Amino acid sequence: MNSLPQRHAFVLLPRHSLVSYSGAAEALLAANEALGEPRYEVQALSVDGRPVRAACGTRVAVDGGIGTASGLAAVHVVGQALPPQVPAPAQAPRAGDAPAAGDAAVLLPWLRQQAASVALLGGLGNGAAWLAQAGLLGGYRATLAQEQVTALSDRYTRTVFSSRVYEIDRDRVSCAPGTASIDLFIAWLAGQHGDMIVSALLAHFGLERLRARDERQQVRATSRGVSAKVNEAVALMEANLEEPLPTEEIARLVGVSRRQLERLFKQHLDDMPSRHYAELRLLRAKRLLQHSGQSILQIALACGFASASHFSNAYRARFGHTPRDERSPRAAAWKTDRDADAERHATQPLPSAPPSPSPTFPPISPLSPLSSPPQPPLLPRTGGTPP
Repeated sequence: MNSLPQRHAFVLLPRHSLVSYSGAAEALLAANEALGEPRYEVQALSVDGRPVRAACGTRVAVDGGIGTASGLAAVHVVGQALPPQVPAPAQAPRAGDAPAAGDAAVLLPWLRQQAASVALLGGLGNGAAWLAQAGLLGGYRATLAQEQVTALSDRYTRTVFSSRVYEIDRDRVSCAPGTASIDLFIAWLAGQHGDMIVSALLAHFGLERLRARDERQQVRATSRGVSAKVNEAVALMEANLEEPLPTEEIARLVGVSRRQLERLFKQHLDDMPSRHYAELRLLRAKRLLQHSGQSILQIALACGFASASHFSNAYRARFGHTPRDERSPRAAAWKTDRDADAERHATQPLPSAPPSPSPTFPPISPLSPLSSPPQPPLLPRTGGTPP
C-alpha cells in the first residue's frame, strides 16, 4: 500500500461540463473502494479559488485556487470554452462567465510549470485545447468535441487531434465532452491496476460495457457547430444501417452533390461519407456481438453486409480480429459462469425436509399402562331386556 494517495487536481473553467468532472472524479473514488485502499484523492481547483458556475448553471465549490495547490500527481483541465489564441494581460476573471483572457494568462504558465513535476496531464471536454495552447501536446494524440477537431488541427499542427471518444497517449489523456470521462478513467485505471477493476467500475456506474479507445464520437442531429447537411446525412445513415444507401442517394436526399457532401464530411468530421457510414455499421455490429444472442450471419445482415465472409473481412480490417473472436470471450465467460453455477449446485447439500409433527395420543393412566381406551359409563338398569 502506498503511504500517500495520488492527488488528481481538476481545474474547473467557467461553463465546464459538470458531467465530465463528476464522472472522472467518481471513477477515481470508486477505484479506492474496488481496491480496498485509498489510492486516489480528488481536488477541485479554479483559477482564482472562487466557486465556478458549470454550463448547467450549478455553482461548484472548489478546494482552492491553482496557486495554492501542492503535492499533485495529475492535473486535468475541464472546460468547454476554447482558450484565446494570444492571452491578454492578466485581469480579474469573472465567476460564472466564459473564461476571460486573464484566465489564460494565469493558467497557461501554471500548466507548463506543473508539466515538469506531475505524472499525468489531462483534458476533459475541450480541455485538451488548453494543454495544446500551453505547448504541452506536441507529438501527442488528443481528442475533444468533434466539431472542434478540424479547426484545432489547423491551429495546433504538432498535435494529432482525433474524433475518438477518448485518447490515452503515454502521460497525456483526453476525452470528448459528457460521459466520455467515465470511459477514459476506467480505461486509464485498467492500465494501472489490470482489467479486473473494469467490471467493478462498470457495475458501480451501471454500465454494460466500456467503450473501446478507438470508438468515434457519434454525430447527432443536434450537434452544434456541425453543418446541417452533415447532420442530415448522418441521421439518414443511422436510420438505414440494415440497407445502406449509396453516397449519391444520401447527397441527393440532403440537397447537395456527392462532391459537396464529401467536402463537408472532410471539413467537419475529417472523414469520407462512405467510411463514416461503414464505421456506424461496424460499431452497431460490435454492440450486437457483445450484447445479443443473434448469430454472426444475422448480425451481418442486420448491419448491411451481404454475407458473413464480407462482414468478417471488414470487421477484421477495422478491429484487428474477427466477429467470432469478438464473441469468444463473452461465450467463454458465459460457460465459466454456467459451470460455476452447476458446481455450486452440485456441492450444495439438498435442503432437508421439515420434520413431521409428532402424533399426539391421549394420556395413558399410570395405573394401567396397557389398559384399553376408556369406555363410556354404564347407565343404571331400569328393567326389561337389554336392547
